[in-house]
Amino acid sequence: MQSFRTELENPIVEQDIIDLEKKIRAFREGKIHDEKFRSLRLARGVYGQRQPGVQMVRIKLPFGKVTFKQLLKIADISDEYGSGNLHLTTRQDIQIHYVSLDRTPQLWAELERDDITLREACGNTVRNITSSPTAGIDPKEPFDVSPYADAMFRYFLRNPICQEMGRKFKIAFSANDDDTAFSYIHDLGFIPKLNEKGERGFKVMLAGGLGAQPILANQVEDFLPEDQLIPYAEAIIRVFDRYGERNNRNKARLKYLVQKLGLEEVLRLAKEERTAIKVKTYPINRETVPAPALPETTEYPAVEIANPFRYEQWLATNVFEQKQEGFHGVYIKVPVGDIPTDVARKLVDAIRPYVGDEIRITQNQGLLLKYVRKEALPALYEGLHALDFAAPGFDSIADVTTCPGTDTCNLGISNSMTMARVLEDVIYNEYEDLIYNREIKIKISGCMNSCGQHGLAHIGFHGSSLKAGAKVLPSVQVMLGGGTVGNGEGRAAERVIKVPSKRATDVLRLVLNDYKSQSEQDETYHAYYDRQGKDYFYRMLKPLADLTTLTEDEFVDWGHQETYVSAIGVGECAGVVIDLVATLLFESDEKLGWANGSYDKGYWSDAIYHSYNTMISAAKALLLDKGINASTQSGIIKEFDNTYVATGEVALEGTFNDLVLQINKNEPSEAFATAYKQQATDFLQTVKDKREAVLQS
Repeated sequence: MQSFRTELENPIVEQDIIDLEKKIRAFREGKIHDEKFRSLRLARGVYGQRQPGVQMVRIKLPFGKVTFKQLLKIADISDEYGSGNLHLTTRQDIQIHYVSLDRTPQLWAELERDDITLREACGNTVRNITSSPTAGIDPKEPFDVSPYADAMFRYFLRNPICQEMGRKFKIAFSANDDDTAFSYIHDLGFIPKLNEKGERGFKVMLAGGLGAQPILANQVEDFLPEDQLIPYAEAIIRVFDRYGERNNRNKARLKYLVQKLGLEEVLRLAKEERTAIKVKTYPINRETVPAPALPETTEYPAVEIANPFRYEQWLATNVFEQKQEGFHGVYIKVPVGDIPTDVARKLVDAIRPYVGDEIRITQNQGLLLKYVRKEALPALYEGLHALDFAAPGFDSIADVTTCPGTDTCNLGISNSMTMARVLEDVIYNEYEDLIYNREIKIKISGCMNSCGQHGLAHIGFHGSSLKAGAKVLPSVQVMLGGGTVGNGEGRAAERVIKVPSKRATDVLRLVLNDYKSQSEQDETYHAYYDRQGKDYFYRMLKPLADLTTLTEDEFVDWGHQETYVSAIGVGECAGVVIDLVATLLFESDEKLGWANGSYDKGYWSDAIYHSYNTMISAAKALLLDKGINASTQSGIIKEFDNTYVATGEVALEGTFNDLVLQINKNEPSEAFATAYKQQATDFLQTVKDKREAVLQS
């Protein structure tokens, strides 16, 4: 694997890949504990699949932007290393499945040549920064949020403050008040605003999340000036890193920290961190995301549309006028988010003459094409139609969002991919008039964790199981009434009833038939749902939950032929707790090495944070030696003082709290970095000496 090491121009990326290769080798040789290795590879976009021996590789595409060249490269990579399929995600990433672990360093190196990264696509990190796909061309937007999402991505990538948090951290930028990036379900959500002076800023939503327990975000700022965007985010992330839960992954999100401490306390702690952050103001370069190169062709061949009615439907549901006069955005509905690589290549060939060289992946697992002239629309439609990519109804009730479910995910309980296709068929075949309805969304997840965003669906399903006598059958929890209201306001779907999976089609028919017959004129779905009430829908759907009427085929999940068996693997969505003393001391050494490396380059803030983490890891190691497993970094500080400093077992000048928390009381200067790094070095040696004495006693 020597060849790729000298071909990459970025030495930081090159070292990342070399480190991954070394760690894989050490893991194979039994030198790295499995749990530690899992955490390490997740932060590099390598995720264990349901199928043993292979990995899912998640490619991090900030705000879903991908060029023709990059998409072709990803297709080549999938053919060479994976299954020959590209899966689009609700976080605007692309996933490749069935990859050998040993080949992931080479895969990563190949992608980096075209400025594509895997870094921090999974794990306890800041995940992919998402945005409304229409950003930059949206007629309603106050300004293009793409450069802000890009700046956020670049600032936090490899940033020491967010490399091994208690759990993942998600950030989104909506283009306008329609809030199509769902700010209200993110740890940090931003909606662009202009003040009375015409200055740019953002409405800020904090501590939202879906998962098994959806919690909607809190509005914390009406107008945050644009140059405060990144300092504000850094302060919040520092608080989450220090005070967030680390042992119980089910409580290890920012939303639970706000529940535990209270919103005002979290904001107060964030304000305290402002002293220590790297920058107090961060002007955004608005030119980092230029408009894409446009096709040279301005004259287009005459095209005879084979199905004029379908074409008119497509124009009505999948095409809109950009804010740039004379150009249109065109959506592509991608069933279940899957694009075979041969189709991806044909797609690029089909669209290249007609669209700008930039594709955006959408939150509902589709694609957005930009800068299409009106005269090019017929030819583009025919090219897409030939690939089965011209179905009308993008982002309508006929466009079902789904996670991979039991196809590849360890946590999947029942199938979601085939179910999504079946439900779409019901809409197209029985409710074709509803393909114009972009208000109602159907979303499916294979388990309760909401990767398919069922928690914000108007009509949602998540995988589950039911017992019928001695047998188990696949089922779905029906969720109703969720969705986006706008401008940071949203609704979490309510759990209504659980039914066998094969009856999901009947659920859909009953709900839609009732909506069509019982909704009042111009009544929104939300108003209709609220007027009828949850119990109304429970009683409506209750006959479908009757297990005395089961047929044999209901014991077989969608897309399967064998009888259902409930099998859930170990989820890797958020990493694991590492509790081995020797591993923690090894990590402390490694972090001190990072501190020295950052210091030598003059990166004072990074050196300080690495020094902080050195002391936290070392303290945790000694606490574990006494069987104390504190669940937060703040807890580690407190317990170390109680267990070692107050008892005199470890002698410090003052308390451990005073030593460590100098970090948020000092500016990140060279002088403080020098002193703090030396204190971390001395503390680590003290811990090692104490540990050695324990082993020798």
